[in-house]
Amino acid sequence: MLITAAELASALDSPAPPVVLDVRWQLTAAGAPPFDGHAAYLTGHVPTAVFVDLDTELASHGAPTDGRHPLPTVEDLQASARRWGVRDGSRVVAYDGHGNLAAARAWWLLRWAGVADVRLLDAALPAWVAAGGELATDDVTPEAGDVTLTGGALPTLGAAEVEAYDGVLVDARAAERFRGETEPVDPKAGHVPGAVSAPTTGNLDAEGRFLPADELRRRFAALGADGSRPVAAYCGSGVTAAHEVAALAIAGVDAALYPGSWSQWSNLDLPVETGS
Repeated sequence: MLITAAELASALDSPAPPVVLDVRWQLTAAGAPPFDGHAAYLTGHVPTAVFVDLDTELASHGAPTDGRHPLPTVEDLQASARRWGVRDGSRVVAYDGHGNLAAARAWWLLRWAGVADVRLLDAALPAWVAAGGELATDDVTPEAGDVTLTGGALPTLGAAEVEAYDGVLVDARAAERFRGETEPVDPKAGHVPGAVSAPTTGNLDAEGRFLPADELRRRFAALGADGSRPVAAYCGSGVTAAHEVAALAIAGVDAALYPGSWSQWSNLDLPVETGS
């Protein structure tokens, strides 16, 4: 599920290069101007990479009780994937500006939708630059793909299932948000009762690479997420929780995603806990 910069360079020179997705996106606090991922993409990206707009292509939008980034419909995701040039049988590589905290959403969605070979560029764009990779500044518009997506290939939970969950529920947000000390985006501070805190940034080393599998295995086992019980992950809006699912997969633990995450939970009349 990971690919190095050197492996990606080799794959791009092959007769059947992968579709490359640039998913630059950042969470901004309420009232702050949004991060312009497309502008960042145009300053330099992996050659052939297509810009993916997380807010419009990797999410749908509805009432606050749906959360900030509900899953897109299969039909909408399929239309986007075809715009990106994805065909049946395509290999896909996704990356972002640092750590793959946003790109993991594309990885998870395409795997959920039935695409078999989706990888994350480990350490994201900085790894490509550090390896001497060329940067392009064009706005890539590939030939349309023909991929057929299905949905449901990876497990998800709704709010009612989370409320009754009898497994290990991992909260991927920053620890201070989990404890309820601050909440920059959503209407309530705290966490889902019974959840355990495992900030997504703890999945990475200083260069933004995923920790080795044995280190991730120890990290999650210390929280009870060793695969002996069901495991699920949530975050603020279901974006960085996909990164948590990816880290758990590297550790050998299958995990469900709660797409509504805290942005949905905190807009519903559901119990909230604070503290560590």
